[in-house]
Amino acid sequence: MSERKSETRKRILAAAGRVLAERGPGDPAVAEVMAAAGLTVGGFYAHFASKDALMLEAFRQLLKVRRERVAQVDQGLKGRERRVLLAAFYLSRRHRDDPDERCPLPSSLEEITRLPDGFRQALAEHIELMTAQMSGTPEEGDVALADLVLMIGGLALARALGPGELSDRVLRAAKSAVV
Repeated sequence: MSERKSETRKRILAAAGRVLAERGPGDPAVAEVMAAAGLTVGGFYAHFASKDALMLEAFRQLLKVRRERVAQVDQGLKGRERRVLLAAFYLSRRHRDDPDERCPLPSSLEEITRLPDGFRQALAEHIELMTAQMSGTPEEGDVALADLVLMIGGLALARALGPGELSDRVLRAAKSAVV
């Protein structure tokens, strides 16, 4: 692939990722993603076979970036201490409100049930890898999984409520429940 074509593909993926994180993988039209990338729809099929192929690649890329960020969190912390630190960021007002820091899961979960199986596979792989990153030992796997579920659900509810006192309470309650 030529350097120019590779750079264009990256621009399209970045634009798709921004829209996906905000509204989920099923909602945005190809024209919207291409416009956000500063391109015309005509060039789309030179880079992707379909909208689903684009959104799946963008989804996988966003999830990978999230795991890489978690991997950078203090490796000296294990188990509960690490999960509490992760929850402090994930269940924060900043993460709830900042469109550039959005985790794609809260906006994507319901839609994934209606999308091709590749989305479910990507989600399952991500959940398994995140659970492993959040576990201090193999025995902690189910506790880490429960904390991950709590964090994603808490953030989804807080975002749905929008900024405000009840949303802030949801964030605090979820953070305090991480074990």
